[in-house]
Amino acid sequence: MSVLDATQAALAAEHAAVYGYGVVGGRIGTERRAEATAAYEAHRARREVLRRAVRDLGGAPAAAAAAYALPFRVTDPAGAVRLAAVLEDRVAGVYSDLVRATEGPARREAAAALKEAAVRAVRWRGGDVTFPGLAERA
Repeated sequence: MSVLDATQAALAAEHAAVYGYGVVGGRIGTERRAEATAAYEAHRARREVLRRAVRDLGGAPAAAAAAYALPFRVTDPAGAVRLAAVLEDRVAGVYSDLVRATEGPARREAAAALKEAAVRAVRWRGGDVTFPGLAERA
């Protein structure tokens, strides 16, 4: 996978995460609302960094879709927490691809994003995975 393709994929994942956190925010309980808001803002910030990176690589940043298919229906706070963990796992997987495709400062940035997503996933799930970012490849 080229650096541009991996960066576009990460951007697409961040678009989906921002959308997903909109759903999470609508169903999350008040006790975890601040955590959901912080994650939403973190994904928005990462999305902007990736848009710039795509442009710097000579590409046109992929636009966000109007809506994204969710992996399951979210009807209550427990479902919102589950969705948040899934979103973070998916983002971590894409960032693991970006880590492999890049080097130098871009690799360090991708690794930091992977770590942030993995930590958020652990917080949402209440447990960790052995190799963050590789769970979907099992």
